Amino acid sequence: MAKFITLYSGSSGNSTLILDAGHCFLVDMGQSCKRTLNALYDLGVSASELDAIFITHEHSDHVAGLATYLKHYHTPVYGSYKTLAWLRGSGIFPEKARLCPLEHGEPAVFDQTTVRCFGTSHDSADCVGYRFGLSNGQSLAVATDLGVVTPEVSEAMEGCALVGIESNYDERMLMVGRYPYYLKNRIRSSLGHLSNEDSAKFSAELVRGGTRKLVLMHLSAENNAPEIALTGCLAALEDSGADTEQIGVHVAPRMTHGEPLEV
Repeated sequence: MAKFITLYSGSSGNSTLILDAGHCFLVDMGQSCKRTLNALYDLGVSASELDAIFITHEHSDHVAGLATYLKHYHTPVYGSYKTLAWLRGSGIFPEKARLCPLEHGEPAVFDQTTVRCFGTSHDSADCVGYRFGLSNGQSLAVATDLGVVTPEVSEAMEGCALVGIESNYDERMLMVGRYPYYLKNRIRSSLGHLSNEDSAKFSAELVRGGTRKLVLMHLSAENNAPEIALTGCLAALEDSGADTEQIGVHVAPRMTHGEPLEV
């Protein structure tokens, strides 16, 4: 049985652990190396057990701990060509770093586990999400930064048993909040972040396609609250006719690891 565990998730940093058939994968490392390793230790996982780190994009809340980590460990780092090139140029990677660039849709194979990236709409070099084909025949996917759900995203996440999806901001909280106007526009744009409302609508689509577990991720500390995101998602599922007693909806904690979810 595979497991999906968020180590921390929000505007201050994002990282997710995925375990399958003896393999350990990390998606992003957006807080310090020490903070990340401590979270792994709490879950009984050491850095030496990581088979790969998959990077979604170059923003600091997804790579903040990577430079320090790679000074001490030689875990292969996967990401899109443009993202890895940007990080190489910024000095994040030591010379001996094991970089593994991926084209969108190209598989990275680890015995019975297959990982593919897909493009997401975000203001970065080449932001991606990841779909994991698991050893038990199921799939899971994670997409933490996307201003809009594109056909590529919808196709890539369709049919996954578990989906980790961004639910970044509440529209009202954002618009009455203290952020400057240009930043509000950036967040609300098609290259920004996914609102609770849009995340909930997409979640209902995913459930109609077979998804049975949802993890709401990357919640803004300033413009959202876990109970608001959760209530909105459940309401959208109920409106779509889904049996919410059969669907697990979880909100990823901001600073601590989440509940291990089996797939």
